[in-house]
Amino acid sequence: MYAEERRRQIASLTAVEGRVNVTELAQKFGVTAETIRRDLAALNRDGVIQRVHGGAVASQSYLTTEFPLDTRFRSASSAKSAIARAALAFLPDHPEGGIFLDSGTTIHALASIIATHPHAPSWQIVTNSIPIALDLSAAQLPHVQLLGGSVRAITQAVVGPTALRSLALLRADVAFIGTNALSVEHGLSTADAQEAAIKSAMVTNARTVVVLCDSSKLGNDYLVSFAPLDDVDVVITDDAAPQSILDELAQHGVEVILAGGETTPS
Repeated sequence: MYAEERRRQIASLTAVEGRVNVTELAQKFGVTAETIRRDLAALNRDGVIQRVHGGAVASQSYLTTEFPLDTRFRSASSAKSAIARAALAFLPDHPEGGIFLDSGTTIHALASIIATHPHAPSWQIVTNSIPIALDLSAAQLPHVQLLGGSVRAITQAVVGPTALRSLALLRADVAFIGTNALSVEHGLSTADAQEAAIKSAMVTNARTVVVLCDSSKLGNDYLVSFAPLDDVDVVITDDAAPQSILDELAQHGVEVILAGGETTPS
């Protein structure tokens, strides 16, 4: 297992369990205690966890850090690809279907697969992501709508009142939503209020809401909540997700799918 993947799993475990122990983590991942200490030090520098004697505890503050798209594309790339493939099961089953595609790197991975789907030329696809809109238009899909408005440079997502006014008039069979964090207490959250407003509008105006979320985001909270778990139908994550939070999601009536794994019944 690469260090990046191990650290992603450690971050998820810490967020969900509240505290992790160096010795137990070394046994779990089959590495030395010194390797785990380096992992914890790196996560502490990034503000993901708080280093304490013998291990680490979850960060007590709401997260605000955002990373550029190129950094996010490199993070957990195999998990994101698996999640995107699992999401194909929730595409509209009829040619005239409507789809909302939120911004985000996991949603972008899904969009790349959608571009080759036999029904894609007839689907109505709405997105606020400039990279996704460019990729889908390059695939010669005729019914791709990019929302108008202001552009957030760090995410290349379109936001603002113009985009919200357009979304208020639109409906979709399914919304594929990305999130910076997911917790049982606060639902879905992100760093920016304007992006949160777009995500919330997509959730509100879609018949089915499918959240694509790798396990490093589980148990965390960002500054702006945009949807409670009651508004979510499906969460697709990877098989590094802690069982405790999967059980809690199922208790809230959310269908949980582990990419490459099994479905947790709601």
